[in-house]
Amino acid sequence: MTTSMTDSAAVPQPDAQQPPTKNTAAGKGGNPGLFRLLLKDRFAAASALVLVAVGLTALVGPALMGDLATKQNLLFANKAPFTMAHGWEYFLGSDSLGRSMLARLVVASRTTLSVALPAVAVALVIGSLWGVWAGFHRGWRENVSMRIADVIMSFPSLLLAVVVLYVFSPSAANIVLILALTRIPIYLRTGRAESAELQSRTFVDAARTFGAKPNAIIVRHVIPVVLPTLLTLATLEFCYVMLAESSLSFLGIGIQPPDVSWGLMVSQGRQYLQTAWWLSIFPGVAIVVTTIAANVLAAWLRIATDPAQRWRLALPRKRLIVRIPAKEA
Repeated sequence: MTTSMTDSAAVPQPDAQQPPTKNTAAGKGGNPGLFRLLLKDRFAAASALVLVAVGLTALVGPALMGDLATKQNLLFANKAPFTMAHGWEYFLGSDSLGRSMLARLVVASRTTLSVALPAVAVALVIGSLWGVWAGFHRGWRENVSMRIADVIMSFPSLLLAVVVLYVFSPSAANIVLILALTRIPIYLRTGRAESAELQSRTFVDAARTFGAKPNAIIVRHVIPVVLPTLLTLATLEFCYVMLAESSLSFLGIGIQPPDVSWGLMVSQGRQYLQTAWWLSIFPGVAIVVTTIAANVLAAWLRIATDPAQRWRLALPRKRLIVRIPAKEA
């Protein structure tokens, strides 16, 4: 009896007033958040920083630049970049009219993103809701929706945009509408496939058993499951839409002067490639860097939002292959 009392007294008792310690190491059996997983992946974190920098530049950059993007000074025409001799505004050189390339790149970023983001958002909302609705109800709704998607996808999207913009006036609003229309079938097909697979799951059958209406089931149970896949697809589609806008502007049927976009800057500088290479190279680099960053982030999101693959991102960064020295004969 004395021994048991002594042993129990030797064991430290937990303090009732001390709050329970949180599991700071999320990888030790916990479920780390997306931000923690993003910080562990250097390439994905760098891509996210690039996209945030581009977004902030497009948001506040034009207001800071003022009229530098349109101010002409023929004395500084085609000045070479990477020099502070003519001021910070000409650090990236100037174009054939003496306008600051730095200011024009900043202003062009807003124009490019103001076309790409709305087009992706419109296609995402319309195509996703349409596809989820058609896949959940099946039957004639699914058949009609798929035939409409097949008709739209039977035309090459870029060729259809060229024809429509050639017939109508090439403006930013028309570019957004035609690019959104051509990308709706992508979300429609994806949403239809995911919703058709989910509508026979146990949790959906349970919701039907308890008397939930189909629209309520779609909003509360189907869309939250399908949304990560659609957002990942939207990140990839952002790259395509931005490249499509740049291609249309390069062909002369996209953004029109006095507005400026990265694709239009590449088109305007191609005749000066031998004498002023920076006129086309700098906006082309901006397009390439932004699309690569979006693709890398989309690849990371595909794994991070998949419960079956997310555990790979939580693993510590160690060498998977260890060389074993050969045994002596």
